[in-house]
Amino acid sequence: MPICVHKGCEKTYDEKDNHESACLYHPSAPIFHEGLKGWQCCSRRVTSFDEFLAIPGCTKGWHSNEVPPPPESNETSKESETVSSKPSTEPIIDQNGVETYNSGPTYTPIQPKPTDPPQKTKPIPKEEKPEEDDLSIPVNPGAVCKRSGCNTPYVDDATSRNEGPQAECVYHPGTPIFHEGSKGWSCCSRKVLEFEEFLKIKGCKKGKHLFVGSSKKEACNFLETEELIQCRHDWYQTPSNVIMSVFCKKIDKEHSTISFKEKEMSIDLRTADNKRFKEVFPLYQYIEPENSTYEFLSTKVEIKLKKTNGISWPSLRVDEDFGSSTTFGIQGGNATIGGKEYILAKDSPLYANQ
Repeated sequence: MPICVHKGCEKTYDEKDNHESACLYHPSAPIFHEGLKGWQCCSRRVTSFDEFLAIPGCTKGWHSNEVPPPPESNETSKESETVSSKPSTEPIIDQNGVETYNSGPTYTPIQPKPTDPPQKTKPIPKEEKPEEDDLSIPVNPGAVCKRSGCNTPYVDDATSRNEGPQAECVYHPGTPIFHEGSKGWSCCSRKVLEFEEFLKIKGCKKGKHLFVGSSKKEACNFLETEELIQCRHDWYQTPSNVIMSVFCKKIDKEHSTISFKEKEMSIDLRTADNKRFKEVFPLYQYIEPENSTYEFLSTKVEIKLKKTNGISWPSLRVDEDFGSSTTFGIQGGNATIGGKEYILAKDSPLYANQ
């Protein structure tokens, strides 16, 4: 005998006894909400599942053993998104009695194609033309090349100033850097720990030897032209300042100057024995020029650069790259260790050096 498929009935029946009021069933779907169970077509609600199954049908009709076709989908597909055209509050129940609710239209956005991140570019420092020898000036026997890292002795013009292999100078155009035990040159990426290893770092640029330079000596009054020298310098930092030491003896304080700009520092040191250290430092981060100071000591000059923010500098110069940057932990500050709020620092190196 066939079994009626109507919800709430599900009884076996005989076609001979089937009529328009033989079946008592629920024409709507069941509702399960916050522990209550019932049917949409009835107002009665119960708590246990056995009581729910015992709720009598509310509609009379013919018994039927034909399963009704599933409702047609009203969803339309688009290239950019998928939206259900008519939201439904009625649950969808599968053959195992599991119900699914649709609370409204569903949007499925297309995932954007991944794009390559923009390449960050650093300003390219202008390369100054290296000083060349004035060939009209004679070279004293035993003179040594003045370029950093070379130290090749002069032989004669044919050997040391011509086109032969001994006339080629391999040197460092940058300045020495001594920072937190690391030693190297600003023009090279190699860094060592021992000073003897530092002296062995091979030059990174080739050119001509520099024995006398381009300025003539004034022998009449026994005065010599200034000799440009390189001074060793080191630095460390605090959350608010960068402290730099330039080691130089016999500094002529009256004729030596140090000037500051927002992102640049110029050092011009003259000594009592006609030597001169002159260099411009493009700084890694912004400083407060009016609050930056310097002090001449017996063997060095100490410079204090006032930071405009609490960011840690990975290097002193912007044309050097020593790795990543961090932010010092200031008690109670923003975006720091101990801070209470997360704030995007627009003055961080990720933005400042673009």
